Amino acid sequence: MPAIFTKLDKIKPAYDVVYKATAIVCKVLLAADILVVSYQVAGRYIPFIPDPSWTEQVVLTLMSYMAVLSAALAIRRGAHIRMTAFDNYLPKKLLKVLDILADIAVLVLAVIMIAQGWQYAIQIGSKGNYESMPWLSRFWMYFPVALAGVAMLVFELEAIYNHIKSFYVPEDNKDEKAKDTEEKKEGGK
Repeated sequence: MPAIFTKLDKIKPAYDVVYKATAIVCKVLLAADILVVSYQVAGRYIPFIPDPSWTEQVVLTLMSYMAVLSAALAIRRGAHIRMTAFDNYLPKKLLKVLDILADIAVLVLAVIMIAQGWQYAIQIGSKGNYESMPWLSRFWMYFPVALAGVAMLVFELEAIYNHIKSFYVPEDNKDEKAKDTEEKKEGGK
């Protein structure tokens, strides 16, 4: 069975690219958010800089993109809050099965986010425009939910794959490789 995992592990660079691209998008959105807020504050307190009315809606939209995309990034890192009070008392295989069930639940949530987020963006968002920017559709206000659903789907598929792989590929091999590497480093000193 490990031979199939060797073949499927070749997809990992694609996951890395999606993760890095999502992280870059979040960083760009944060930088844009900071610039827009700085411009807004300057417009309020510096007399010769105009105070544009569009800044608040742009900041809120950028923040909604960052919030849902960063949640998708946390899925990949396994950084979401978890209830782990009984983890030390449960058998490891049961714990892995429970992790897979939790990941399946989040995968279902991702599919719902894609479907409903897209539906809201099309049905509700495209019917209106921002008040301060009448040329811009509200589609962009609802779209982050569907976009984050896609990122969550990708990262959850990877998480489920890794959990299933852990049943067939023992984690001890990783520990043994790390020990061998440390012993080689110590032997070379």
